Parts: sequence; structure tokens; C-alpha cells
Amino acid sequence: MDEVVYDSPIGLLRIAANDKGLTAIRFPQESDKSNRTKTQNAPKNPHLKSALQELGLYFEGKLLRFKTRLAADGTEFQSRVWEELRQLPYGSTASYGEIAERIGNPKASRAVGLANNRNPISILVPCHRVIGKSGKLVGYGGEIWRKEWLLKHEGASL
Repeated sequence: MDEVVYDSPIGLLRIAANDKGLTAIRFPQESDKSNRTKTQNAPKNPHLKSALQELGLYFEGKLLRFKTRLAADGTEFQSRVWEELRQLPYGSTASYGEIAERIGNPKASRAVGLANNRNPISILVPCHRVIGKSGKLVGYGGEIWRKEWLLKHEGASL
């Protein structure tokens, strides 16, 4: 497993990959002092290189869809939800219920919420694009202010 820390406009991101693809993008905890140092060396892992390049373009507003190969570890249901999240267009939003309908299980909005919460690859699997049925920004492991920032960055109507 290879790992880098990326200094983004929404704070540090800890990015991990194996030989199959990207496995995680997480927001390090402030209390973890080892997370405060940005990685200086270029990664050798091709999936990390791809993710860093694409994230740079995304934060510059020049990338609308990520192509980095992913290798997230999850259940079959979680994987279906995460794949559906990847289909949400840049700048759009959907409710948990809408995602549940799209995966063919309209009564699974709570389960979709749990799968969304366990998404290990934030931003590339755009769980920030999932909002409450009322249109409110709810539930984001990276804190609501980041979700709002990402949606505004993408030009989503809030």
C-alpha cells in the first residue's frame, strides 16, 4: 500500500493506493500530528500519480470526471452505491432516496446513506453530491463545510 498527503483547498487529503487502484482519500484528523506534513516526493504508484494529477485539475476547475482506477474495499451493495455516485454529473446533486431508486432498491435510502458514509474515496466517488430529501446538506464525513465548498466549486445550486 502506497500513501501520500495532498495539500488541497479543503485541507490535507491522505490518499492511498495499491497495485489495483486507489483505495482511499480521507481527511486526516487534526490531532494526528503525522498528517500535518505534506508529502514532498512524487509517488511511484501510477494510481497515486493519476489521482494527484486529476485532483489538481479538479481543484483548478478543469476536470469534470475522474478516470483514476479505483480499488475500494466494500460489500456488493456498497460498491453498487459507490458506482452510482460516480454517475452523478459534476455540479449536480441527488437525494439518498433517488440513489436508492437508481440502484433498483427504492426502499433502501437509509442503507444508501450508510454506504455513502462508508465511502473510502471521497471526491473521486462524489458522496458530497448526495443531499437530504429536503435539499439540505446533510451527512458528510469530511465535515459539512467541505461538502458545501465542493458543491459550490462545482457550481451546484444549493
